[in-house]
Amino acid sequence: MKNKVVERVLCRQCILPASFPGITFNDDGICNHCQRYKGEKATIAKQEKYEKKFIKLIESQKNRGDYDVIVAYSGGKDSTYTIDVFVNRYKLKVLTVTFDNTFISPTALSNITKVCGNLGVDNILVKPNPKMLRKIFKTAATRELYSAKTLERASTICTSCISFVKGITLRTALEKKIPFVGYGWSPGQAPVQASVMKTNPAFMKESQQATLQPLQKIAGDALLPFFVTDEQFAREDIFPWNIHPLAFLEYDEKKIVERIQTYGWEKPNDTDPNSSNCTLNAFANQVHRKRYDFHPYVWEIANMVRTGVLTRNEGIEKIEPPENVTMVSYSQKELELE
Repeated sequence: MKNKVVERVLCRQCILPASFPGITFNDDGICNHCQRYKGEKATIAKQEKYEKKFIKLIESQKNRGDYDVIVAYSGGKDSTYTIDVFVNRYKLKVLTVTFDNTFISPTALSNITKVCGNLGVDNILVKPNPKMLRKIFKTAATRELYSAKTLERASTICTSCISFVKGITLRTALEKKIPFVGYGWSPGQAPVQASVMKTNPAFMKESQQATLQPLQKIAGDALLPFFVTDEQFAREDIFPWNIHPLAFLEYDEKKIVERIQTYGWEKPNDTDPNSSNCTLNAFANQVHRKRYDFHPYVWEIANMVRTGVLTRNEGIEKIEPPENVTMVSYSQKELELE
C-alpha cells in the first residue's frame, strides 16, 4: 500500500498551520494574524521611527564606559550581521559574548574567531559544565518544562538554551555597566515595536524565574552564576536598553550573507535550514513537531512571509521538510537518547 499524503491546512497568505495555538481562518483561508497586519507602508514607517529613536539614544549613551553594546553572539549569520551593523553603521564599541551549549558547529566557532578579529571586537566565551547542560537538554527532550505560551515561539530545548544566553548577556551588561544589549533576532522573531526597549527589571525577573525554576529542579544551584541575581535586579538604575536592529533595518538574507562573508564568515554544513550555528537544532525541531504538530520556527517564518522578507514558498521550504536524519541521530547519540 502506498503511503497516504496528508495535506496540511495552512494560511493562504502566510504559512501558519491549523494546528498553531489560537489560530482562526476567515472564509478566504486567511489567518487572524494576517488579517491584523497593517501592510508594508505601516511597517516601514515603524522601522524609520525606531531607528531614529535608537540613534537619538546613542547620543546620550555612547562612550559612557569601556563598551557601548554587548551582543549575544552565536556565530550564526544574523548575530554576525548585527555586530557588523553596530560597528560600522552606528560606530559603537562592541563586546560579544558566546554561550557554548556544547552543540556549537565547529564552523560557527571558527566564524566567531574570524569575525571578531576582522571587526576588531572583543569576545567572551562562556562554557558551563557540559554534563549539566546535557542533562538539561536531555530532560527537555523527554518532557515539557515551560508554559504553553513559550511553545509558540521556540522548542523546549531552545527555550532552555536561550534562557542561559539571556541570563549571561544581561548579567554581563549589568556587571560592566553597558548601556545597550544587542540581539540578532530576525524580523520574524522580534516585532519592530520591541526593537528599542528599556529593560524592565521587574518583568525580566519574572521572565527569568519562569525558566530558571524548572531548570533548577534539573541542575540545582550550579546554574545560578549564569543568571541575574536578586541584588542586581534591585539596581533599576543600571539596567540597559534592548536593541534588535534587524527589526528596523532592511533584511535581505542573500545580501546579509554576502556582506558577512567579507569578514570570513562561512555557512556551516552540519546545521538545519533554520540555524547557522547549532547542531542540536534539528533534533529540537523534530521533538517539538512530534509533540505539538507544528514547527517551532513557524511563527518566526510566518511573520517574515507576511511582511515580504521571504516568499511563501521560501517559508514552506524552511518548515515543511522533515529533519535531516543524520543530524537528529547525532544529537540523540550525544544526549544518550534512543
